[in-house]
Amino acid sequence: MIKVIIERRIMPGLEAEYELAAREAMRISLGIRGFIGGETLVRLGHTDRRLMITKWRDLRAWKEWHASEARASAMQRILPLLTEDETIQIYEAGY
Repeated sequence: MIKVIIERRIMPGLEAEYELAAREAMRISLGIRGFIGGETLVRLGHTDRRLMITKWRDLRAWKEWHASEARASAMQRILPLLTEDETIQIYEAGY
């Protein structure tokens, strides 16, 4: 299992619109093979900052989702709401 950490910064005043788009993207990912679950966190004192932590069966499942038309479509709604590119980090369990 891997965890994918995605950080995003939202344009001020567009947080509600972002939440709708992000929820739709999460809803779509629920049907993707290899997706286990995820959560979204809002940084304390910074309503424009989001941290998404998603769990995937393996790196292959994440890469398939990341390159998919479904994600590209969902990101078309999210990207215009961001002030900068999202950052993505991938972690696996320590041994």
